[in-house]
Amino acid sequence: MPKLAANLSTLWAELPYLDRFEAAQAAGFEGVAVPLPYEMPAKETQRAALRSGLPVVHICAPPPNYTGGERGFAAVPGLEKRFEYDLRRALRYCEALRVPVLHIIAGVASGAAARQTLVANLRHACDAAPDGIMLTLEPKAQADAFLSDFEVTAGVIRDVGAPNLGLQFHSQHAAALGGDAVSVFETYADLIRHIQLADTNGAAPGSGAMDFEALAAAISRAQYAGWLVADYTVDGRTEEHLDWMALFQTQNV
Repeated sequence: MPKLAANLSTLWAELPYLDRFEAAQAAGFEGVAVPLPYEMPAKETQRAALRSGLPVVHICAPPPNYTGGERGFAAVPGLEKRFEYDLRRALRYCEALRVPVLHIIAGVASGAAARQTLVANLRHACDAAPDGIMLTLEPKAQADAFLSDFEVTAGVIRDVGAPNLGLQFHSQHAAALGGDAVSVFETYADLIRHIQLADTNGAAPGSGAMDFEALAAAISRAQYAGWLVADYTVDGRTEEHLDWMALFQTQNV
């Protein structure tokens, strides 16, 4: 049975970072996602997680590029050595924080060379990742992103052919790219290893046009047992945008 986690980069933005862990615990979440934990020493994040009793379930790679380059470049030809270097840092954070899911960001690229670069980098990453860490790819509704199509992303995952590489399903991007998040989920359910939730407007489930009751039912039918991460922006206090949680809890997905 899946568990609910909160993305602390978007939720409780009104609080200092280290205070968000206990706020998530008080709200009923069972884990947290910290996409970019690299600005804080891992031990500080580790202490906050331990105080709250919530595991860190998801981070992203590569770390932020402070030199002003692109955010994510796993598919960019010529940056293979940089990818290997940054991957090592990301994996150190995964091990220090005991993170089970590492999202690999493909970045902005196009063409056959980009696909070859991405596949080669992912094979290296899958070989380098310690046991217990699942790597994921997420299609995004971003025109210049290399992974802006679910079928292309699924094809890359199949080409790599590693058991520790799967699909990251984001409901907002699925609706934007496929028209209906439920049908997209059902089409690719066998590859999905991580789920992130936001409505069609990028805000809390139930605030836009998405049928979350149908999505919760589809997740239940698929017997998905990973994490469901609240990954949306809020206007105001985060506690005012959590009514949707009851749907997934009562559905017993």
